Amino acid sequence: MEARGSVNTVLVPVRRARLVASLREQGITDERVLAAVAAIPREKFVPREFFSQAYEDYALEIGEGQTISQPSVVAKLVQLAAVEASDRVLEIGTGSGYLTAVLAQLARFVFSVERIPKLAQSAGHRLAELGFSNVTVQVMDGSLGWRAHAPYDVIVVSAAAPSVPRALTDQLAQGGRLVLPVGNRRVQQLLLVQRRGQELLESQHGSASFVPLVGCEGFREAP
Repeated sequence: MEARGSVNTVLVPVRRARLVASLREQGITDERVLAAVAAIPREKFVPREFFSQAYEDYALEIGEGQTISQPSVVAKLVQLAAVEASDRVLEIGTGSGYLTAVLAQLARFVFSVERIPKLAQSAGHRLAELGFSNVTVQVMDGSLGWRAHAPYDVIVVSAAAPSVPRALTDQLAQGGRLVLPVGNRRVQQLLLVQRRGQELLESQHGSASFVPLVGCEGFREAP
């Protein structure tokens, strides 16, 4: 029997394979997304006391009032974004760096923004230790994006906004995709916003529940 907080390395491949099978059953059909999830050691992105739960499909606390999203949500975000190997991706809400790692498996570059310095620092170290050389993490107001590296082919926001931030749509490249939850602090709709010429095409993809996006174009303060 495993002690609480421990991880049996022999069982990790089995649990990871079981997770990927579960994602297929939940409608994740993009083989590149499934392969990216299968390649990432999620146990490296959770606190030690949660190691034994790393491959369960639910969110886990990572400190600072934040969570690592459940794998099925991460896979859905990435599948909606339709990330290509040549894409430049902006991620809003680095958190533990798990979604960052999945994106980095698929994209050319990932620019990730986190408002909490402690999380940004630990995620940056973790990603570097795992060999991700195509990721840059910066502390700033994510609701404003990261204009210095714009435009982006993909923007993924893993925090809930009260409305679609204009700063983010302004940083989308032609043909670019923005995926984000929009709503109140408790319940949101997952949106896909696509730039087509001067138009922004918006579609809904189910309910969601994320921590709030705090910033100038998000919620004014954390709960």
